Amino acid sequence: MSPIALQRSHSIATIGADGIGPEVIDAAVQVLKKLAQLDGSFELAFENYDWSSETYKKTGKYIPDGGLEKLKKHDAILFGAVGAPDVPDHISLWGLRLAICQPFQQFANVRPTKIFRGTESPLRKAQPGDLDWVIVRENSEGEYAGQGGRSHRGLPWETATEVSIYTRHCVERLMRFAFETAQKRPRKFITVVTKSNAQRNGMVMWDEIAVEVAKEFPDVKWDKMLVDAMTCRMVLDPKSLDTIVATNLQADILSDLAAALAGSIGIAPTSNLDPTRQNPSMFEPIHGSAFDITGKGVANPVATFWTASEMLIWLGEDDAAKKMMDAVEAVTERGVRTKDLGGNATTKEVTNAVCEELKTMFGAATAKKV
Repeated sequence: MSPIALQRSHSIATIGADGIGPEVIDAAVQVLKKLAQLDGSFELAFENYDWSSETYKKTGKYIPDGGLEKLKKHDAILFGAVGAPDVPDHISLWGLRLAICQPFQQFANVRPTKIFRGTESPLRKAQPGDLDWVIVRENSEGEYAGQGGRSHRGLPWETATEVSIYTRHCVERLMRFAFETAQKRPRKFITVVTKSNAQRNGMVMWDEIAVEVAKEFPDVKWDKMLVDAMTCRMVLDPKSLDTIVATNLQADILSDLAAALAGSIGIAPTSNLDPTRQNPSMFEPIHGSAFDITGKGVANPVATFWTASEMLIWLGEDDAAKKMMDAVEAVTERGVRTKDLGGNATTKEVTNAVCEELKTMFGAATAKKV
């Protein structure tokens, strides 16, 4: 049987969308193709979907009719960013990103954070290894459930409601996923974040479900924090944290803080997972569309590289994912960094450097075998 016949094959949908999204997705695809070529044990087939705010302005839709059915044929989705200055954010978000996450039941949003070698945290005492967290965010309901409405627009008594929805089914499945995530990490420790002193219904249910689920994981230690106190703990005692689980809004905010504490939002990845694997999962960098630097060639691709590495792990390519991250950290350690990390490298320079590092790594591995 030929070597090609033995290759594992993965189908990847790419959606660059808006702002720097296409730039960082192109960079990630370049590195992924090089990695697959050098590894030789798997192949990646990419199909690009030109869905963006420009598409919306031309057609009135972000996703064309039948678009989700086309996405379902892929093994994973690599997503850039959505958002444009001339389209209201609630339209772009609900028109594209949430229009994929919610129907595909990508209920677990996973955001790892660490300080890369060769980079600095704004925390003066923090070193690589001191801040190494995974934030698990509920991704299907909560504060972003989309329930509520507005009435009497323009009048003094105009009323707007934004209703947070918490169901036992969704909280329980997310909490169990979070404890399983903690169980797989060396420290086996998780912090459950809520605001149950002020939000006495949904958040109290979160606390109660956490207690119930914790009993299923006797080897996992856990504690509980109110979200406002959690922001202080992240800054003042980062070593005390490992896995963190919180609601849709709270974890959204905490993970942006985590990225900043690690050095830059330009290095932070996201996985939107359907743990049942009935639908493809979607992987995206946290940073957003960043129109202030769009087209300048200076966007940091590291967040998308890390995102792509998380995608490879989800696809079962753990060894390749590790090599990718080792290459990225070797590059940052050498000082090849974009402006947000204190360097002056361009997107292309960082991307090419990672590709060259991968060639060096695979060449060294081959020589060692010989």
